[in-house]
Amino acid sequence: MAFALVGLGALLAGILPRVLERRPLSMPIAFLALGMLVFLLPVGLPSPDPLAHPELTTHLTEIGVIVALMGAGLKIDRPLSWRRWSSTWRLLAIAMPLCIAAVALLGWWWAGLVPAAALLLGAALAPTDPVLAADVQVGEPTDVEDSEDEVRFALTSEAGLNDGLAFPFVYAAIAIASTSLAPSDWLAEWFTVDVLWKISIGVGGGLLIGWLLGKLFFRAPSELRLARHAEGFLALAATFLAYGLVEVVGGYGFLAVFVAARAIRAAERTHEFHSVLHDFAEQVERLLTLVLLLLLGGAIVGGLLGPLTWPAAAVGLALVFLVRPLIGWLSLRGAPGRPAEHWVISLFGIRGVGSFYYLAYATTKADFPQAELLWATVGLVVLVSVVVHGVAATPVMQLLDREGERTADPAERDADARPVAAAGHA
Repeated sequence: MAFALVGLGALLAGILPRVLERRPLSMPIAFLALGMLVFLLPVGLPSPDPLAHPELTTHLTEIGVIVALMGAGLKIDRPLSWRRWSSTWRLLAIAMPLCIAAVALLGWWWAGLVPAAALLLGAALAPTDPVLAADVQVGEPTDVEDSEDEVRFALTSEAGLNDGLAFPFVYAAIAIASTSLAPSDWLAEWFTVDVLWKISIGVGGGLLIGWLLGKLFFRAPSELRLARHAEGFLALAATFLAYGLVEVVGGYGFLAVFVAARAIRAAERTHEFHSVLHDFAEQVERLLTLVLLLLLGGAIVGGLLGPLTWPAAAVGLALVFLVRPLIGWLSLRGAPGRPAEHWVISLFGIRGVGSFYYLAYATTKADFPQAELLWATVGLVVLVSVVVHGVAATPVMQLLDREGERTADPAERDADARPVAAAGHA
């Protein structure tokens, strides 16, 4: 039954993107519903309870996130710069910490969580998800640096970086839960090690590994130049090398994977091999996504949301519909793009697999007395995000694209039309 279910899911993963294209329904919604349906049937499948299998949950979600991060890093066409990535820096430096603080405060004051659990809830729900946000991200790699609209670029780049940058806050929650020391006794070490050191190693290690792989792919002697052979599985080689090596030396592997992907892309920006790597990573990501969503559907019908309280549910819903949209919009004031684009970026802070990873990781490292309530709250947020954002993504992005065409500069439209007219006359 398990093999048949995975086979059916894989088949649907190939069919659904074509069927659901330009419709107000997403592939994650379909897989989540399928998981609920299958695990409700009396077929003897084991209950996919993440609290009963925290180590397995950690590693499954970990693999899903890092493969998605590699794909996200490869498909962004815009070169890295302070000005051109202005929206990304604002979302990371302003919106993410404020969202963590807001959710932690609401979780403590409103939902009755202890401080460590409240901070973990805020940290786990901080990152936007590179796995479930495909409908609002940029497309395949192209040769045009400015081909991406601000909404898709900002959401893709934010998802690529904030999965790693939320980690220090998870470590702070673990420190609070696992020690009776006053903050003054561990805060300095946390800042120097978990913030400065691990972020630096993650970024530096990712750059170095990506640079070396770029040389091997595009600059090696002819017989070793791997880009000539167009083997997409090398995307997994780059993913696991960057993640594993940086984790071994004590850095943030999530950051390293995304940064390594950007360094590989920079090594030969317009080479067609990037599309080969991206397409393979995307296919693996799609398979992992279907497995994770099937299991999530099974966990939901198996009672994952049972411990949920009304105050905790209110905190989760407040994040999706109030906290992220408002803080995101405020952080983007003065950033590139139209006001409508800023609102869409703020509204589509999709939560997903990364949140489950952080929660599973933290609960294996320290004892959080309200772990069941945390899992129920995160499960509700991801469920709401998958459904609401999945239904809204296609019509909202279509409307935004039409508005962008109408507000484009007339001179640009004329310039675009001239080659077409000339071709017609020819």
